[in-house]
Amino acid sequence: MIPRFNSAIQPLLDELVAEGGERGLQVAAYVDGQLVLDAWAGVADNRTGAEVSADTLFPVFSVTKGMVSTALHLLAERGQLDYETPVANYWPEFAANGKAAVTVRQCMNHTAGLYRMPHDLDHAKLADWAFMVGAIAAQAPTYTPGERQVYHAMTYGWISGEILRRIDGRDFKQFLAEELNAPLGIENLFCGIPEGIDERIAWLEETGAETPDNLGNGSVPNWLQPLHAWMNRDDARRACIPASTGVMCARSMARHYAALIPGGVDGVELLPTSRLALANERQWPRDREHALKFGLGYALGGDDSTYGPNPHAFGHGGYGGAIAFADPDARLAFALCKNQLNVGDNTKRIITAFRDLLDKEH
Repeated sequence: MIPRFNSAIQPLLDELVAEGGERGLQVAAYVDGQLVLDAWAGVADNRTGAEVSADTLFPVFSVTKGMVSTALHLLAERGQLDYETPVANYWPEFAANGKAAVTVRQCMNHTAGLYRMPHDLDHAKLADWAFMVGAIAAQAPTYTPGERQVYHAMTYGWISGEILRRIDGRDFKQFLAEELNAPLGIENLFCGIPEGIDERIAWLEETGAETPDNLGNGSVPNWLQPLHAWMNRDDARRACIPASTGVMCARSMARHYAALIPGGVDGVELLPTSRLALANERQWPRDREHALKFGLGYALGGDDSTYGPNPHAFGHGGYGGAIAFADPDARLAFALCKNQLNVGDNTKRIITAFRDLLDKEH
């Protein structure tokens, strides 16, 4: 059965590709636990001319932060993790250089002061989990933890993933497959790809790739730019970096967030409403002038949010326009991935068009 909103959204996707604003993209949405949008358009790989299909996988940057955050909240729900506990209680080496009191909460809400990447890295070191978590554990915070909120663009993945590994024993790649994907029947959402799927992965391009550091504060090193070129590398795709190396399709992304809405999807709720209420309390540092709109790991909706104005919406976007989020009040889970990375105006245009359709139904 064709999802009911496909016919209304497909012309917009085709138009964006025809205008040259997009090369290839996928969108998917669940409402009330039902798949109501599952559409795609354009070319997956400009080198071969292969078209986007239902099975095309897209590398996404930062979207995976939402999934590793779900994993930590699941540990909290099981009583294995406490947000107020110092990270060093789970990961003793983390206490080095003045971090003994840094809490899980501060790491999850981007107030730990550990947003800068270690120095003297290369591609091999980025893909070496033990090296990266060791280097981050040895760092000193850039500012007093809790003082301000500065987005931990890449380090969030190693910090969160190592907390998970120290508590549970499994790395994020395995935990994602067994605890988040398997209960939902998700087969196309990876952080560190397996063998045999390379030909299904879209080839990324980028608009305005000349900018050397897209955040300007050392959180994404200059040598790694442009990001699309790194994300196209085989070693990046195979590395498990839970902030930066997701490879997935829109349908799987949306299904993850559908399972975070009360009632879930196909009888599966990853987290109860009470846990999500704690996860999505708006987090403010002591210095409110340096605040971003985050809960514990998830970015939150609001008046200027791509998700829409509902402050209860939560999820995570990625560099270049990919996004996945839930709006529990609208009982909506939405996801978009694409291979022409740009500032994201088209992402908001598609979400607005889809929300308008939902509003007309009600």
